[in-house]
Amino acid sequence: LVAVRAVSVNPVDTKLFAALKPQQQRVLGYDAAGVVVAVGEKVRQIKPGDVVFYAGDITRDGSFATHQLVDSRLVALKPKTLSFEQAAALPLVGLAAAESLFEHLQLPFAADTEASLLVINGAGGVGSMAIQLGKLAGVRVIATASRPESQAWCRELGADEVIDHDAVAEVQADWILNAAPNLNAYLEPMAQAVKPFGRVCALASAQGPVDINLFKDKSVGFEWTFMFTRAKYAASPERQGQWLTRIARWVDAGMLKSIQRMDWGPLSISGLQQAFAQLATGRMIGKGTFWIEAES
Repeated sequence: LVAVRAVSVNPVDTKLFAALKPQQQRVLGYDAAGVVVAVGEKVRQIKPGDVVFYAGDITRDGSFATHQLVDSRLVALKPKTLSFEQAAALPLVGLAAAESLFEHLQLPFAADTEASLLVINGAGGVGSMAIQLGKLAGVRVIATASRPESQAWCRELGADEVIDHDAVAEVQADWILNAAPNLNAYLEPMAQAVKPFGRVCALASAQGPVDINLFKDKSVGFEWTFMFTRAKYAASPERQGQWLTRIARWVDAGMLKSIQRMDWGPLSISGLQQAFAQLATGRMIGKGTFWIEAES
């Protein structure tokens, strides 16, 4: 049981909210930082009083509440150098980026610096983490962004090259992470951009049938990533706690930075409405957070 002190908002929250039926009740929220209040008798790695961060489990109630029950295997100690709000911006997108790059795309650490990673939608939450993790792994990172402010953000995070979203087909990359909400529009450009024997990973669902034969000629591997798979199917969920522990260490070592860009103030219905509206524009840079007052 965690006393929640800060939360972040993700596109999954808006999708789940839109899917709710009249009179259906559900607590949303899949990013949090807080203080452990109590643990189950079999829990060993976390104890009351620990300051933690986590993304949680889509099959259970979320973090938009003062307290949340969460599987201890999905939890890690919060980075010591970050505030609750800064830490709450990291879990879901950090896990999605880490699993995409190192488990699906099989990006090696200490990689050949001539090898390149293309991050589509580099200024979004997952893209912002993927740029940093790609540089941490030692590869050349190309990011897509359209507006001057989003391009500047990608460069600040370490991107070696920033291109327009429409220029994907004009570059060559060993690995491609499509962190955009649209898969179909990028299929042909990605097939042109990926190098032979490369790998492509996507977050968004396809809108109708897609032709993955586009990747066959280059012997390219294509995979999806879904951050909640491990928790939903009990598929080694402890690996997410382990990834968050690594992310926290990298943050405290100055190798990664928080991607919190907006503080929406205390968690409230009106604040969530504002945040959901901003997410719907598709123009968010990094992440936004809310704080929750500690109970006396």
